[in-house]
Amino acid sequence: MTKPKITIVGSFAVGLTMRAPKLPIFGETMLGTDFDMGPGGKGSNQAVATARLGAKSSLRAILGTDKLAGIATDLYAAEGVDTEFVTSQSARATGVGFIILNDKGENFIILDMGTNELMDAKSVDIAEARIAESDVVMTVLEVPTEAASRAMELGRKHGARTILNPAPARALPPEIFASVDYLTPNESELRILLGLPADDPRSSRELAAELRRQGVRNVVVTLGRQGALILTDDLDQMVPAVPVDVVDTTGAGDAFNSGFAVALAEGRDIVNAVRFGVVCGAIACTKLGVIPSLAYRAEADAMYEKARNSVWKDKT
Repeated sequence: MTKPKITIVGSFAVGLTMRAPKLPIFGETMLGTDFDMGPGGKGSNQAVATARLGAKSSLRAILGTDKLAGIATDLYAAEGVDTEFVTSQSARATGVGFIILNDKGENFIILDMGTNELMDAKSVDIAEARIAESDVVMTVLEVPTEAASRAMELGRKHGARTILNPAPARALPPEIFASVDYLTPNESELRILLGLPADDPRSSRELAAELRRQGVRNVVVTLGRQGALILTDDLDQMVPAVPVDVVDTTGAGDAFNSGFAVALAEGRDIVNAVRFGVVCGAIACTKLGVIPSLAYRAEADAMYEKARNSVWKDKT
């Protein structure tokens, strides 16, 4: 089978992670454990995850010229990510994120995106030849809106399926949605995209339908332990989650999007692509740290086949 080709226009940041008994409040000092420093950034994570799942994965990203950038280049060499369009600039530092986990595996994250903020439309254009070869083009909102929008435009121009993972969420100009085939927010991101408080009480189904009225072709809302909701012209369907013992949810969204993208690139329909994404997201919740938790293909395939009968009751 020919490897599917996926191009990710996105971000790299070094993650500094620590566990704490609870999430701190302003002015509080507490002792933590399990400090870890390693590669992160949603675009980078998705490039690694799609490569592990068997895709030919290409990343367009901007690094700094500091020592933290070496963490990225070492990672991509080890994981087989195509780095022809990973460049460096000295104007800003490499991105960095501080992650605090509580005992339930929940987290909060503070980011300084550094060189990622230098990405603009022209920065994306240098990767157009690679995008033109791609089955799927993905982007995130850890880069400026201009860059994310251009990634979707070029993907559409060249006939690739386009995925916008709107994280971290912010209000977007409606015209960006015209080039998005699949929008994949979580519940809070869904609300922020519509200019609402992250805890707005209206149903996610109602709000996803509003996004579709703004021009998004297909909306897939990730719902954590509940699974995912698919809304398209023809579908209004829940895909149940695969139950696992949760250790750390930090990389689950990146894992979901990566599994979803690879399955689409391989020709699966949207329901089975979301199922594969749900499996990859579940696996990511079972280990501490993002990169260690991203599934390899054999592991994901095994859980998918088990879930077909035990979770989704699929007898076909």
